[in-house]
Amino acid sequence: MSSIRERVWFKSSYSGSDGDACIEVAMSWHKSSHSGSEGDACVEVAACPSAVHVRDSKDLSVPELALSPTAWETFVAYAAQS
Repeated sequence: MSSIRERVWFKSSYSGSDGDACIEVAMSWHKSSHSGSEGDACVEVAACPSAVHVRDSKDLSVPELALSPTAWETFVAYAAQS
């Protein structure tokens, strides 16, 4: 991963729904070193303690993929063999 993008804040699922919620969490997205530098970057990752989030930076309207840290490590090891 190379560059750091803006942190994305989202409301915790433990916050209330009556306007009294104050817990927010930020993820720091990192662009894949295999993504291009000409604006054609396509893969970003945000690592959290319980999940690794993966998204397509060209289309942020598409939901991100959340993987367990073990699944992510398995994927990275497999991809490194290719």
